[in-house]
Amino acid sequence: MQLTPVIALHMGAALAALAVGPIALWARKGAVQRARLHRVAGYTWVVLMVVTAVSAMFIRDFSLPNIAGYTPIHLLVPVTLFSLCGAFWFLARKNIAGHRKTMQQLYLGACVGAGVFTLLPGRYLGQLLWGQWLAAYLPT
Repeated sequence: MQLTPVIALHMGAALAALAVGPIALWARKGAVQRARLHRVAGYTWVVLMVVTAVSAMFIRDFSLPNIAGYTPIHLLVPVTLFSLCGAFWFLARKNIAGHRKTMQQLYLGACVGAGVFTLLPGRYLGQLLWGQWLAAYLPT
């Protein structure tokens, strides 16, 4: 597998979401409420997550256990899209606690959890990290 435009888009959106997510979560915590920052970072994070989820549908891997090139990590696509809709559903009903919990779980599961899974040695980024980048810097 090589770095295609779709993989680059997916990876860029995922890394940006990984960075923006904590800002959105932090902006509503503590004594000082930063509503505008929370809203801007939150909507940015949502757009990045939608781009990440949709672009994942165009990335297929036939080397891992799969069905038509879709591996178990692709199950995060409908989970992510459904969770984003659910978070806005909670907001529309003024259920802030439900919105917060959904977004926190989505960040941990879809950003952090998927990111860890992506770095496994058999995955594309895992091969880059463990097989090429680190190997270039480790003494032989």
